[in-house]
Amino acid sequence: MYIRRRAEVLNVKFGENVTVIEPSNLYGCELSDDVFVGPFVEIQSNVFVGIRSRIQSHSFICSGVTIGSDCFIGHGVMFVNDKWTNGRAMGDQSKWSDTFVGNNVLIGSNSTILPVKICDDVVIGAGSVVTKNITQPGKYTGVPAKLITKGSQ
Repeated sequence: MYIRRRAEVLNVKFGENVTVIEPSNLYGCELSDDVFVGPFVEIQSNVFVGIRSRIQSHSFICSGVTIGSDCFIGHGVMFVNDKWTNGRAMGDQSKWSDTFVGNNVLIGSNSTILPVKICDDVVIGAGSVVTKNITQPGKYTGVPAKLITKGSQ
């Protein structure tokens, strides 16, 4: 048996001046004013993206992610909502966790963001893996991501 599905934009709440480059797969999410979404991006249901935020190509934003205003999500950034706490994927959505990204956050290309909270004014270096909440503005990098410079961007 072969089932073919196309990338599509379905049941999305759009603000004003939103740009989505196709092909992209967006469904059940909300994109605020002046948001940009690059090609080959998937944004799942129950995702909110704040005003003037940019999501670059090949990124995956899973259900339960909130992204603040004036954020930049680099190429190939992956958000995760399943912690695999029992050593396997939790098919039960009630066991998934949410992610919150504050305002003025820059996430470098090829980073992975586990279910965490990230405060405002944070830069996450390319290729980093964020495994714990970030509560202090500054620059973070590494696997797992650690604070390397205090203060705002």
